[in-house]
Amino acid sequence: MSNVVRVGVAALAACLLIETGAALAASADNGKKVYMAVGCWGCHGTVGQGGVTGPKLAPEPLPYEAFSAFVRTTNRAMPPYREPVLSNSDLADIHAYLEAQPKAADHKTIPLLNQ
Repeated sequence: MSNVVRVGVAALAACLLIETGAALAASADNGKKVYMAVGCWGCHGTVGQGGVTGPKLAPEPLPYEAFSAFVRTTNRAMPPYREPVLSNSDLADIHAYLEAQPKAADHKTIPLLNQ
């Protein structure tokens, strides 16, 4: 294996570790604050449940890498949120907030719906 390939593989591994580490160290509490502050709630609902203009994001958001790529580069109705507007750590925190949302109860566990 050439030195160039080794350096490239090492750099890729470091990037993956940094991204994974950012997602693992994320704060759902801060994510809620940032989600509200930057206005995500206006389209996606206060807990990511979806709304008239924005799709459902929680409780099972896209994997972090896909979520981050979409938020940064979207050219759809949602404006892209580049890093100067929304830091990588804040984006990871928003993702953690969305992941922390509880799933809805299974309809089979709601007595009134099973009569």
